Amino acid sequence: MRKSRSQIHDSFSIQPPKSSPKRIYQVWKGNNNFCCGGRVILGPDASSLFLTSFLIGCPAVAFCIKMALHMKPQDTIFNHQILLGGLVLTVLDLGFLFLTSLGDPGIIPRNTKPPEPTSDDDEVGKSTSFDWVNGKPSSRSLRLPRLKEVKLVTGETVQVKFCETCLLYRTPRASHCSICNNCVQRFDHHCPWVGQCIGERNYSFFFCFISSSTALCIYVFTCSWVNILRQDCSFWTAVSRDFLSVVLILYCFIVVWFVGGLTVFHFYLISTNQTTYESFRYRYDRKVNPFNRGILSNFRQVFLSRIPPSLVKFRAWISEDDPDVQSSVFLYCNMEPLGEGVIAFSAPPTDA
Repeated sequence: MRKSRSQIHDSFSIQPPKSSPKRIYQVWKGNNNFCCGGRVILGPDASSLFLTSFLIGCPAVAFCIKMALHMKPQDTIFNHQILLGGLVLTVLDLGFLFLTSLGDPGIIPRNTKPPEPTSDDDEVGKSTSFDWVNGKPSSRSLRLPRLKEVKLVTGETVQVKFCETCLLYRTPRASHCSICNNCVQRFDHHCPWVGQCIGERNYSFFFCFISSSTALCIYVFTCSWVNILRQDCSFWTAVSRDFLSVVLILYCFIVVWFVGGLTVFHFYLISTNQTTYESFRYRYDRKVNPFNRGILSNFRQVFLSRIPPSLVKFRAWISEDDPDVQSSVFLYCNMEPLGEGVIAFSAPPTDA
């Protein structure tokens, strides 16, 4: 009898084993793919990166190999410069592609529970958007307005929306990407060609990628024509002999309309300080753009401003069994240090 009691006591004294801590990227709720221990961040459609690399690298490398094989000792230095230019543009184009695709575009950390409502929220939250207390349903309804107004440093007032997935009020110009399942700062769009969101931290790389792609297309297109026209024979004979140059001319002619048009479009967006999302949704050509600082300042903001640090430390350790630890890592309620100079929250006016 004593033995059975001691066995029962021992069975109750055994504590359940604690789960081993994991890094944040291992428990991240977004749809991202991670490599190299969370150092490389990819979108869910990252496989398209290989297709894009092939579409850029294959014709560019073929052009460079052709120039190298047909280079003769008596050729002038001009031919060597053509080869060098093709190599430089190819390396730059692929480099900007990987810089755009393999990093954090500006992901905003998500909350583990909705923020506590304020007295202003109770007044304006007549349309219930959440009935949660500390993340759980409750009989006491906590009303959070879907929209709040924030005041910018410039004095302009803009509205920000509550994200029901990330449980936070987004910063100005941020939006939730349905493909990556993340809120992204200064969200521009999700690009299927790079397999990544385009946001505040990689937009400058993206513009350099599409502009270098346009330059590479024009370069290969022009040099391929030169290779055909400089041959000592009739035009049609040169075309029949140099089949690779003909293919490169046709390929670059088709692609340049896409990447060239995209470059011109984003050049316009930068000059007016808009994002693709804002351009199609808010139509700032019909109203004042509160973020427009002038052409020079807009370009300086994109290309000469320091890239902000990542808001999520994906390699930090976290315990899945401790909700307080998760909350301390993922919690995101303070709007002040983020976004376009936000200085205050204010509730939107209610109808009388």
